[in-house]
Amino acid sequence: MAGLLGGMRGAGVDLAEADLIVGTSAGAIIGAVLATGQDPDRLATPPRPADSDIAPPRVDRRRLGEVFAVLGAAGSDPTEARRRVGQLALAAETGPEQAHLARMGALVGAHQWPDRKLLITAVDAETGEPEVFDRASGVPLPSAVAASTAFPGFYPPLTINGRTYMDGGLRSGTSADLATGARVVVVIEPLAHLFPREPLAQELAEVGADAVVTIGPDEATARVFGQDLHDRSAWQPSYRAGVRQAAETAQRVRAAWQAPAIEEPRRNERSE
Repeated sequence: MAGLLGGMRGAGVDLAEADLIVGTSAGAIIGAVLATGQDPDRLATPPRPADSDIAPPRVDRRRLGEVFAVLGAAGSDPTEARRRVGQLALAAETGPEQAHLARMGALVGAHQWPDRKLLITAVDAETGEPEVFDRASGVPLPSAVAASTAFPGFYPPLTINGRTYMDGGLRSGTSADLATGARVVVVIEPLAHLFPREPLAQELAEVGADAVVTIGPDEATARVFGQDLHDRSAWQPSYRAGVRQAAETAQRVRAAWQAPAIEEPRRNERSE
């Protein structure tokens, strides 16, 4: 995502100009970088926490397998499934919260919310209910991002104001429905090749935008990702793959992004 956005910026399409930026899971990191005015190119190499003694992520593979079993159960109630996943998240042995917060803080590179409209999604680990953090929430920006990226079995849930939160992607991989009212919507899905398209199509139908551009990894990029999405050795090749794919993507986005508004004033926003 960082390489893609940096490459598009170099091609004259800057998604940091969006009226609304919505970040979910890994997208929360990129959304925070964009909204706070930073160059996505700062993520060409993985930043490290200021404390060099911060331990690397510790994956609880047994709990992770149970999480995917719950999420894959046909016909399960989504809220109840999230509650069950939350129980697994709280029981997983994935290291201390502060280590995860420090790692995400280094990636975000900013501590204060921007004045512009940025939404960061998460899910309450106890109730399974979705949560949307913004500047008015009173939650530090790194904490909101750490909560949104806390996928059960990979990272520990994050405690904020006495509640524990986990990955926002458990509610929606894109949270595109939060862009309702936008004239142009650009959706960047780094894992589009792994998940069915129906949920996103339904969300976008509810948004009702004049133009929608969806961007996922092409075949070459998906090969670079490999099977282990937490393999740090794939970080820089993945960034370069995003830059390469940006050349084609920028042409598609430009046509929608720079088109003049043709409908009522209510539909004058663009969202990424």
